[in-house]
Amino acid sequence: MKKLIALVLALAMALALVACGGGSSKPAEGGSTGGNAGGDAAPAGGSLTINIWDSNQQAGIQEICNDWSKESGVDVKVEVVSWDSYWTLLESGASGGTLPDVFWMHSDYAQMYMENDILLDLTDRIAADGIDLGLYYPDIVAIYQSGGKTYALPKDHDTIALLYNKALFDQAGVAYPDDSWTYEDMYEAAKAITEATPDDTYGYALNTSNDQDGWYNYIYSYGGNVVNKEKTDTAIDSAESKAAMEMVRKMLTVATPQSVVAESGTDSLFQSGKVGMITQGSWMINSFYTAENSADYAWAMIPYADVNGDGQCQPEERSTQYNGLGWAADANTKNPDAAASLIEYLCSEEAQVKQAKLGVTMAGMPGKSEAFGEAFEGMDVSAFIREETEGTLEARPGTRNSGVWQTPMKATEGFLPAWQDPTNEAEMAAACDRVAAMIRGAIADGN
Repeated sequence: MKKLIALVLALAMALALVACGGGSSKPAEGGSTGGNAGGDAAPAGGSLTINIWDSNQQAGIQEICNDWSKESGVDVKVEVVSWDSYWTLLESGASGGTLPDVFWMHSDYAQMYMENDILLDLTDRIAADGIDLGLYYPDIVAIYQSGGKTYALPKDHDTIALLYNKALFDQAGVAYPDDSWTYEDMYEAAKAITEATPDDTYGYALNTSNDQDGWYNYIYSYGGNVVNKEKTDTAIDSAESKAAMEMVRKMLTVATPQSVVAESGTDSLFQSGKVGMITQGSWMINSFYTAENSADYAWAMIPYADVNGDGQCQPEERSTQYNGLGWAADANTKNPDAAASLIEYLCSEEAQVKQAKLGVTMAGMPGKSEAFGEAFEGMDVSAFIREETEGTLEARPGTRNSGVWQTPMKATEGFLPAWQDPTNEAEMAAACDRVAAMIRGAIADGN
């Protein structure tokens, strides 16, 4: 018998961050729909520093920045900082140190930075240069707006798909995933692989500390929510959400134990040939594309929840979480015109189509990511794009200060006991009630 978190989000920054001012002069000349290639008055010469946290995107982003530099005369250096160090660096810079000129902003942190005037206000520049915000995903635009002002432009969008190891499926004699798969089908396949393989190998692995690429997708596919669109309440304790979390519990009974996942991580376990399936985000494709055993790896659309029992997938029954980063600038950058001009170019149609073609990431504009599906020769990643037209994209849920509830809901006072002992059906339902109270309390407190 087989024995029955790695994105742990930091707590939101304190409101005591030092406020900074910002410039308001116009950026420069350009060119393409949805953003300018340069603006009207970006000064020639000088340099800008960009900070990002994903080394897989560095080369492509640098190439796109070099295109802008040829027109603007401003050199750009793209530097990679690890996820944890990235936010430490930004917090230090916001508290009186030095911030990079241009950097990525994330939905979990944006509101706190915007409220404390850490980011360059792009509102007037966007208006002056005729940037049409309606060309971007509206959910992502909204993330980076506060008080009627815009502080970042959408860099990209991401979706979630099912990654599977064909070798393990073949070993267990299980058919590969296809577009007709429900979560029940995934459970049966995971169970079969778990039972047909050695004791340290499992059909499925779920890192429960990762919400967007994991259990959030179940909740929305089953018709529930974590936070409603108005950010005024949660339905995580609804019958629909509890049905989804019951499916999660069921999956965990045939999956890699959480103690093992916490030690090794789902990606490492998968690449070691110890796991048949994981759900993962489009931002991680390159890690598997360049892996030693990549010929065994394939992607399928995330399963759907056959809520109405008709055996057909309704778009709302295949829900995939999506999020999007924003390109932002330091409110105190010494070159605000160039920083704003660079952001406009990075978020232009020209640059966003190029980043998709280079396999950097999908675009922040709907309908501009087709080339991304063909960017990885020999690996079909079209599932990530098809989910937008054959399913429903649900914006990753959040509130003003999501860290107040996101971290504890994954701990002992939240879902952790249920995840660690998935044989206890009642505990999972009770955990939904506890987390609902947690989220409602945070919202009531203005978070």
